Amino acid sequence: MKFISKNWGCRYIYAIFLMVYLLPYSVTHARGYQQQQFKISGTVSDAHGPLAGVTVRVSGSRALGTFTNFDGEFSLSVTASDTLVCSFIGYQTLKVPVGKQRQLSITLVEDVTALSEVTVNAGYYTVTERERTGSIAKVSGDEIAKQPVISPLEALQGRMAGVEITQPTGIPGAAPHIQIRGQNSLRRSLNDNGNLPLYIVDGVPLNSSPVLSQNGFLATIGTDPLNGLNLGNIQSIEILKDADATAIYGSRGANGVVLITTKNSHPKIQKTVVSADVYTGVSKVAHMVDMLNTPQYIALRQQAFDNDGATPSTNNAFDLLVWDQSRYTNWQKKLFGGTATITNVNVNVTGGGEYTSFLVGAGYQKQGTVFPGDFTYQKKTMNLNLNHRSPNDKFHLNLTANYAINTNNLFSDATFISTAFSLPPNAPELYQEDGSLNWENSTWTNPLAALEADGNTTVHQLLTNMSLQYQFSKVWAIKANLGYTDLDSEEKIKLPVEIYDPTLWNRSSNRSQHYLVHRKSWTLEPQLVYNQSFGEHHLNALVGTSFQKDVNSSLRVLGTGYSDRHLIGNLAAADAVTVSENQQLFYKYNAVFARIGYNYRHTYFVNLTGRRDGSSRFGPGKRFANFGAVGVAYLFSNEDFFKNSFSFLSFGKIRASYGRTGNDQIGDYRYLDAYETTPGPGGLYPTQLTNPDFSWETNKKLEGALQLGVLKDRINIELNWYRNRSSNQLVGYPLPAMTGFTSVEANLPATVQNTGWEIMLSTLNAKSNRFSWRTAFNLTLPKNKLIAFPDIQQTSYSNTYRVGQPLNLAILYSFQGLDSETGRYTVKDVNDDGVFNVEDRIAVKHLGRQYYGGLQNQIDVHQFSLRFLWEFVKQNGYKFSAKPPGRLGNTLKSQSPYANDPGNIQTPSQSIYALLAYNNYAYSSDFAITDASYIRLKTISLGYALPKSLLHLIGLSKGEVFLHAQNLFTITNYIGLDPQYTSGKNLPALQSITLGMQLNF
Repeated sequence: MKFISKNWGCRYIYAIFLMVYLLPYSVTHARGYQQQQFKISGTVSDAHGPLAGVTVRVSGSRALGTFTNFDGEFSLSVTASDTLVCSFIGYQTLKVPVGKQRQLSITLVEDVTALSEVTVNAGYYTVTERERTGSIAKVSGDEIAKQPVISPLEALQGRMAGVEITQPTGIPGAAPHIQIRGQNSLRRSLNDNGNLPLYIVDGVPLNSSPVLSQNGFLATIGTDPLNGLNLGNIQSIEILKDADATAIYGSRGANGVVLITTKNSHPKIQKTVVSADVYTGVSKVAHMVDMLNTPQYIALRQQAFDNDGATPSTNNAFDLLVWDQSRYTNWQKKLFGGTATITNVNVNVTGGGEYTSFLVGAGYQKQGTVFPGDFTYQKKTMNLNLNHRSPNDKFHLNLTANYAINTNNLFSDATFISTAFSLPPNAPELYQEDGSLNWENSTWTNPLAALEADGNTTVHQLLTNMSLQYQFSKVWAIKANLGYTDLDSEEKIKLPVEIYDPTLWNRSSNRSQHYLVHRKSWTLEPQLVYNQSFGEHHLNALVGTSFQKDVNSSLRVLGTGYSDRHLIGNLAAADAVTVSENQQLFYKYNAVFARIGYNYRHTYFVNLTGRRDGSSRFGPGKRFANFGAVGVAYLFSNEDFFKNSFSFLSFGKIRASYGRTGNDQIGDYRYLDAYETTPGPGGLYPTQLTNPDFSWETNKKLEGALQLGVLKDRINIELNWYRNRSSNQLVGYPLPAMTGFTSVEANLPATVQNTGWEIMLSTLNAKSNRFSWRTAFNLTLPKNKLIAFPDIQQTSYSNTYRVGQPLNLAILYSFQGLDSETGRYTVKDVNDDGVFNVEDRIAVKHLGRQYYGGLQNQIDVHQFSLRFLWEFVKQNGYKFSAKPPGRLGNTLKSQSPYANDPGNIQTPSQSIYALLAYNNYAYSSDFAITDASYIRLKTISLGYALPKSLLHLIGLSKGEVFLHAQNLFTITNYIGLDPQYTSGKNLPALQSITLGMQLNF
């Protein structure tokens, strides 16, 4: 249940501050004159419903006041001559004369000039949006809670400048790809990715590496460690981007920081509130690729035999001679054209007293799949937040815990999606008359046999943090954060012989694959905080230290030879058990950090941060490094000359930052000689060479920004320019094969540069008591370049990168068109040696995004609300290809003689030469790169707030019903399944429609 609107978090802080200010005084304090007092009561609301935490006081007296409860209600002792003042951050202050009134109904109007005072989380401290010196982007929980996704990162697509998020597959639970301001490191493999940001959940660092999987759908992607979070329990997500914002995290913040804050209880509002969110809906694949139908396919196959001068036989053409040539199956619809159901339930209970409050909740989410069969992803979550303060308000305790059980029931077949494009359209029926799988006399591989394999992954995850603070003087406080995380993943895949053709069962055996991953870590961060003002000078500072220890273990086991299908998975029943991996890795991290923030007249700002990090991933003498940054800002709209000369500008600030961060995102123990044991008495064999001299990657960040508010902040503009340079790259240095090793860990003298512009625009287009319309726009223009790599030609990276070019590129053959004599595609043989190898790859094509962004609109008309987000991306990607025309297996209509321009299509043929020519063209030439740009209606949500009369009748304080759609449609010229991710044939991001309600009891 969403009972806190977009900016209520900071408003509650403001309200609580005023409550503390008012409570020491008696509401019956003398006012210098005697009048008859009486009780007045009322409600305070805005256009959307009741407002909790609004300060209501008697004008001219700070002693007489109260605040509204969760239902917006208040009562106060007043006299007839009094005037009530109602104030709430984000709203215009309203004065109401009492007179003879005994019951009031007060409506507050949002104040656009106060919206810039929203508080953002900068990690170890908070700062207002107006006064921040760093680059911080924020998305509130309300913007992501209704989205039917598993990972919170998926809900951020298109909403933040400088944050690139792609969804590589529509499989529930798969890890999205995230980059903040580009790729900094040359390392980008799944298990050795140096570009991952730091995840912080409620102050606790979380291992951001995807959890590895043996499931074919997820083996190259992994699952997201953030899957255990309940999206309905997220208060906000902040992304820290520049050096000023990230340097306090030292090496861990080299690639940016993702701060996730879950919901807190609210002290002093002494009423128990139950909130519930429920939605249900369906998902499906929104777009299918246009393939050949049966008559077109048969004609193309026959033409290929005629062109080759060959005669079809039952060995090479059972699709022509054995199978029914009148049968047609759309294999895309058959294999992944189903409808997946979605169910989500989230319940929170909030309550407490003056000194202690709590929030406890539970959630359940279930998503089906679009595949045949009953496969589901289920998430069960529990969350707890406990706030306590001492009566003298010096001691504060905050305890947060999030626990989740994720269960993914999915068969394992990495080729299942691509099978839909390789099967002929007249392939046999899937089932025989008796309901068993049809193998058509061993003339094909039945794709549904893959469903016989039972895959199940269960992940238990705990994230907990306790924050303690004691204010031992007006300016000094001590704090401590104690965090613990635990992730336990158990994956079991059962592979019975039924996944094969029955003629092979006597040569196959029942098998099982087991993969266990256990991650746990603890963190301790004591801090000392100072906050003082000296007239117009304001100083706040902190110093602290960080201790962290991670333990990562994994076990991979293979069981074979089960006598019965029902015993598969019980290793005690296996004929043979093989352990292919069993390891436990330890990682220790220590740091000392400090920050000094100073401002003069809230106009001139300086922020200094520094950190000394120590990592166990480096050898002795290389383990410690220093990082730091400086951020400055000038809020020139506070100057008198500005106010007098530029009255139409309500806000103006320029800021800049520069700093140095690091990176230790490599495997553990890379600086040591490593050995593995052999089964039996064989002893040890070496697996890794020692190199104790490599050390930290370094990332130097520079940024400049301009922020403007126009017409009382009805229009807000932010323009950022950044430049990040990452050097001393930590990569595997290639070794000659004669050494017995492929590489050794080392620092290469390569420098990667990311520059770019970020443009953010938000406008309040219209505002009245019954109508409002807001728009937010973001645009990112990134540029990535390898600016230095001495002697790159002497390394294996010469075939992967080019100095002066982006890292995300393809080095390909130069396509030369069709050979007029053979009718086959040709590529350029640069040295005319008749062999195509790396020396012939002279064409360089840039992949990835040239620009991207999003356009959001928020429209409220009385009780109706409409929210929608357009995501747009300009990029290049690989063309979507299928079988060459004429070979056994279907092909794309656009790549066949039935295309709109058949003159550029290779002559249908089954020869090996035609296959090689097609592969060179379709996968290895510059012709394989195409425009994969798109505009997508990412989210759209229509809501209706239940009228107050109905709410009171059924005993609710707030209620809303909503209809939400995800990935509703896409505008693109790309012919594949999804232009978002063009590398491979993966299940695309699904189109979803859900119907739900949010209720407060």
